Amino acid sequence: MSDPVAHQGPAASETSAAGENVEYRVAHLHDRLAAEELGELGVRAEIRAGAIVLTGTVPSAQCRETVLRVAHEELAGLTVHTDVVVAETAGPDHAEEL
Repeated sequence: MSDPVAHQGPAASETSAAGENVEYRVAHLHDRLAAEELGELGVRAEIRAGAIVLTGTVPSAQCRETVLRVAHEELAGLTVHTDVVVAETAGPDHAEEL
């Protein structure tokens, strides 16, 4: 599931239009996701084919929205595709057949 709506901008390369290193911005995103209120280590951000790709699984829809907000703040102006899914935490609706 790709969500390219998160960001639209020039293709990511070694440096952004502002001259900042894209790899540094991705590393800073990882730091924020791990250190802030989320403590989220299950999301990866990688540079692929000129864009940033976010992948992983989070425990709730609210957590996913927070991850996308932080990514939007850190990677503003870059093309970002997201494939962050919410883990299914509901109990089973029927007994398992053995």
